Amino acid sequence: MSRPPTAAGPARSTPVAERALAPDLARGAMLLLIALANTPWFLYATRPGAVQMHPTPGSVADSIVQAVIITTTDGRAYPMFAFLFAYGIGQLYARQTASGTPPKQARRLLRVRHLWMIVIGAAHAFLLWAGDIIGVYGLVGLVLVPLFFGRKDATIKVWLIILFVFGAIMSVLSLLSGAFAPAGAGPPGNPMAEARIGISDPDYLSSALARITGYVFTLPMMAFLLLSIPTAFLCGILASRHRILDEPGRHLPLLRRVAVIGVGVGWLGGAATAAEHLGGPSVAHGWAYFVPQFYTGVFAGIGYAAAFGLAAHAIARRRRPAGAPVVAMVALGRRSLSGYLAQSIMFAPLLSAWGLGLGARLSSWSMAFVAIAGWLVTLGLAYLTERAGLRGPAEVGLRRLVYRPRRRVEAGAPSA
Repeated sequence: MSRPPTAAGPARSTPVAERALAPDLARGAMLLLIALANTPWFLYATRPGAVQMHPTPGSVADSIVQAVIITTTDGRAYPMFAFLFAYGIGQLYARQTASGTPPKQARRLLRVRHLWMIVIGAAHAFLLWAGDIIGVYGLVGLVLVPLFFGRKDATIKVWLIILFVFGAIMSVLSLLSGAFAPAGAGPPGNPMAEARIGISDPDYLSSALARITGYVFTLPMMAFLLLSIPTAFLCGILASRHRILDEPGRHLPLLRRVAVIGVGVGWLGGAATAAEHLGGPSVAHGWAYFVPQFYTGVFAGIGYAAAFGLAAHAIARRRRPAGAPVVAMVALGRRSLSGYLAQSIMFAPLLSAWGLGLGARLSSWSMAFVAIAGWLVTLGLAYLTERAGLRGPAEVGLRRLVYRPRRRVEAGAPSA
């Protein structure tokens, strides 16, 4: 007697040999940008400037580092992450449905995954880092996937036009309000300085309570207020549908245009903000650059992703195997969740006042050195685990939570 057919279950994680190179390459590099973007938050003994959380300009080395990070990283790493996150969702959904998983079950799988990301993000914020982004992207996925995942390309493109136009209008209005504001107008100092309380508090328990409280209240704002993350997210959905990064050779003209225009606009906007922070030529009060900085960051983030698509295509065309640096970068991208959490495990106890408190003794250039060194550590660990054939511990844990077995009663079969 033959066994009764079983319901098709969700497909498991993609084998390494079948993964596209470009998304993982971009994720590995993105973790360096995130490490650099977080550097000013740990300098809790310094006074933030009027534009960013970076300290007021000091030495030449500090000014150079601040200018580079503001231009290339601040407000640019998170849109890139949002784009890649949405791209990964599209890959996951396509793989699930191609393996026979019903669309309704595949969507439920995504919903469970995003809910667990919010839980993990809250735990991360409570234990180590109030600036967690895992929960932010979990919330974005939880809201935007049901709203846009089944829509036609034309519908998503219309919404993208609306978001880009609205962002441009708000950026212009922000600059104009700062340009015509009377002397001394605007918020005193940097209102974002309050966010350092979870780092500057020497008592761990009170710092943990401050972190989780701030995280809960700022989570929706971080996800949706400036619209940069939703905009990049919708771009990632479109790119995933057309396999832009999976098959970069078929989309080279598009990737080149997006890389040049995106990075160009992003760096121009960042350079203007950096000039204001460093006391250069200004057209408005420092606080007026906040919205344009994040708006132009969308262009840079998507441009970065396109640039890594071009890099992946160039690597794939080479007839010799990729070198160890590329292998390590891709390995870290495949373990991006573990790599991201590892940064907090290294940096928070080392730099926070409740730990060793080294953040009070560093400046911008030395903190950037620590960030790069920490990223290199995660790069090396990823390379070793890749050689050993092991997956990242955080990725394994999330998969077990999402794909945990469920007891089912099959027709004609005894209950489990």
